[in-house]
Formats: sequence, C-alpha cells, structure tokens
Amino acid sequence: MDTSISASEKIRQPLSGYIMLVVILFLIILIIITGNSNPQEPGWPIVLSVVLIFLARGLLVISPNSSKLLLLFGAYKGSVRRSGLFWVNPFYQRMTLSLRARNFESEKVKVNDKLGNPIMISVILVWKVKDTYKTYFEVDDYTNFIKIQTDSAVRQLAASYPYDHFEDERAAVTLSTDFNEVNSTLEREISERLVLAGIEVVEARITYLAYAPEIAHSMLKRQQASAVVAARHKIVEGAVGMVESALHLLSVKNIIELDEEKKAAMVSNLMVVLCGDKDTQPIVNTGTLNH
Repeated sequence: MDTSISASEKIRQPLSGYIMLVVILFLIILIIITGNSNPQEPGWPIVLSVVLIFLARGLLVISPNSSKLLLLFGAYKGSVRRSGLFWVNPFYQRMTLSLRARNFESEKVKVNDKLGNPIMISVILVWKVKDTYKTYFEVDDYTNFIKIQTDSAVRQLAASYPYDHFEDERAAVTLSTDFNEVNSTLEREISERLVLAGIEVVEARITYLAYAPEIAHSMLKRQQASAVVAARHKIVEGAVGMVESALHLLSVKNIIELDEEKKAAMVSNLMVVLCGDKDTQPIVNTGTLNH
C-alpha cells in the first residue's frame, strides 16, 4: 500500500529586512570605528566582518508577483509570496518562481473528431502558478508538462464532439458551433491534468479550427450543396403557396374558368417560373388558352 502523502505549499512570513538592514549598517560603522581605533589588533574587526557577511546573506528581495522557495539542506521549509525586503536564515537555499499569468499558444495539430474526420485545431491557454511546491518539485519541467498535457486535453476534446451538424444532426454540441460549451470543457480537461503541477488555468479557448487540407475541399462542396438544397426547399414552399393563392383568386373573382387539365398546365408553368434559377422568357399567346 502506498502511504506517501503529497506535500503542498507552506507560506512563510519572514522577518522584515529593514530592521536587519539597520543592524548591518550599525555593524559596518562599528567595524570602521574598531579598525581605526586599534589598527594593530584586527581581531574584532574580523569577527564583526564575519557576522556582517552572515547577516547580509540572509537578506531576501522579492519583486511583485514573484515568490521564493526556501530549502534548508534539501528540506523544503516554505515559500514567501510577499514582495519587499525580508530576512531569512542565511543557510536557506532560495529558488525564484514567477506568479505572473502567462500565455501558451499551441501549434496547429491534426486530430480526429468524434466521427473520425481529420481536423486542424489550436488553442490558447492562460495559466499561472497556484502551488509553488508542486510546480517546482512535483514535475520535472513544468513548462514542458503544461505543453504536453494541453496537447493531450485538445485530443481528448476533439474526440468527444463532431466538427459540425452535417455529420451528426443529432449532436447536441459541436466543435464549430457551441464555442462556450466546448471552451468550458477544454478548460476543465486541462485543469484536471495540471492539478499535479500546481497550475491554475485562468482561461482556455480554441483559436483555430478547420478541416484538414485533404478533406477541406470536399467538406466545403458538401456544405455548399446542403445550403443549396435548403434554399431550394424554401423556394418550393413559397412557390406552392403563391400558386395556391393565384388559383384561389382566379376562382373567387371568376376571372376565368379552368378545368383540371388547364389548372395542371398553369401550376406547371408557375412552378417553372417561380422555382427556376434563370430568368424566364415570356411568350405572348395571341390565340386561345388551348394553343
């Protein structure tokens, strides 16, 4: 049974460095005075200089949005997240880690969507360090870890949804239409993978999405054909309504008596005129309706 316990960050509140800075300045003055008063016996100035070096080594300067990890002979003693001048144990080893938010934009990678279609996709990730201990000690190279885990999450995301509704009309969510839902899923997938490294995901979103070049042209033709079919369907629906209205008005106003054969001919002509994709050429009939 594995009884190991994953450690986490410990926040330390070090002593103010300004107080120790005053002490160091006092030692410098004292070394100068003792050295000038008795230059033949340099014992005290040497001792005070050693103490001065020891105390000065404990000074710690931290800039905003940075942190220092403190180790004592290999043992983790805590992290300092506050900015300013501090004093810590001079024997502490210090490692600097930035707390700033950073961007990572992945390369365009070829993956398969839920239906197996090859697509090109890239994402942008905004992240920052949340747990300095895990970021520094739980993974070997946290920047490379973020890159690999983001790529894994993108592949998992693409395999979970179809590219669009053309391939799967019953799909509730697709990569190309439901951006909010897809980006939320992507952010959740990446966050779960980066917990081990103590990384907080601020934002994750898709920046590029398209079919792979080898099928892009075919998919474009399919979408265009689907759009044409949908447009034709609307045109036919409108034409049928207009023909029905025309026949009804002719009947109500008794403009002309049409038998079933003439109605069929009229409907055919009107449908050709209304549904045709080219301009019709009118023919003037100077005879009867039968010619």
